[in-house]
Amino acid sequence: MLRERLRKQWCALGIAGAAVAVLVAESGRVPVVAFVLAGSFGLYALLKKTVPVPPAAGVTAEGIVLAPLALGFLIWLELTGRGTLTGLGLGHVLWLVSAGPVTAVPLLLFSAAARRIPLAVLGVLQYMTPTIHFAYGVLVLSEPMSANRWVGFALVWAALVIFTVDLVRESRRGLSETEAAEIGAGEAH
Repeated sequence: MLRERLRKQWCALGIAGAAVAVLVAESGRVPVVAFVLAGSFGLYALLKKTVPVPPAAGVTAEGIVLAPLALGFLIWLELTGRGTLTGLGLGHVLWLVSAGPVTAVPLLLFSAAARRIPLAVLGVLQYMTPTIHFAYGVLVLSEPMSANRWVGFALVWAALVIFTVDLVRESRRGLSETEAAEIGAGEAH
């Protein structure tokens, strides 16, 4: 994508595929929700990277598009008695309203970062949230982990290490070539 080439990263993708196979074999079903989430986050990152709009304008446009849908959903919840906006006091309303800025700030930061770093790096960074959730589940909530889940998790992280090491080496090599070109250009003057 975006003229970014996969080098040793094909190996990492193969290992990640093996991890998915291990986890699918254990559960006995295809993780449709996980695939849809991964695809939607990937598409979102691709759009953020390619659409030539400043971060604040992009997040504002997203809000304008989604606000009528969200408002309609909130109204429906209230009309059907499932909503919590009006029945729990002013403090509750303020907490719900504050969810907007609390969500918008990370989106603005993500948008700004997406324009500055390679799409491949953005993809690796998106493993942080599920990894934190995993660690919280295992370490805090004592979620049981079968041997197959540990193998799947280890394979995913092995793939991420290979992917990241290759990205770092490539960026250092690119930096060295750029520095050499700048030094050569300086000597010519």
